[in-house]
Amino acid sequence: MDKLTIDAEPYPLEFDPDRVALLIIDMQRDFVEPGGFGEMLGNDVSRLRSTIEPCGRVLAAARAAGIAVIHTREGHRPDLADAPPTKLARGRLEVGIGDEGPMGRVLVRGAHGHDIVPELYPAEGEPVVDKPGKGAFYETDLHLILKNRGIETLIVCGVTTEVCVHTTVREANDRGYECVVLADCVGSYFPEFQRVALEMIKAQGGIFGWVSDADRAVAVLGRIRRDAA
Repeated sequence: MDKLTIDAEPYPLEFDPDRVALLIIDMQRDFVEPGGFGEMLGNDVSRLRSTIEPCGRVLAAARAAGIAVIHTREGHRPDLADAPPTKLARGRLEVGIGDEGPMGRVLVRGAHGHDIVPELYPAEGEPVVDKPGKGAFYETDLHLILKNRGIETLIVCGVTTEVCVHTTVREANDRGYECVVLADCVGSYFPEFQRVALEMIKAQGGIFGWVSDADRAVAVLGRIRRDAA
């Protein structure tokens, strides 16, 4: 089908609907739910939980449109062999990565807290990329998955905006992908970080990508569904 356009900043983004994917970053219990690692660090998780509803609307629209949906989770092997000692030591935390927390071992694959929140849980056939770092391309097969599917454009949701979302968008930009970040579908524990992170993405003519929102994404994804029908 013909190219579509999503209204975005710093200017509308034209994309091929056959080469677009939804990437949902780290919507995990440990970051988003009360009692998880994020709250243990003293953060207000309600700021992140506010993204669940708009993410859910975009996810439903993406599934209805039949575009690729990919989820990521930050976490480590149970033996922590893939966790740099510097990462484990950082923060001098009483309960840190690998330690037992209210949701099981913190950021360890297989633990309850490591998994994705039920509201956005992956459907059968949707790849889940487990990553040991902040960026979704580092030491993962995400690039291979996207290349095998011919993906050129990423609609990006998830948390946190200034850390894992930003790192992934920068990595994607360097690999030639065009990214549109949905402002109400990404969240930060810190309002000032949220604002500045989004400004940085769209600065200088879209140095890292574009910024839009759930309503505009759902509208354009709905066109894919109607055209496909």
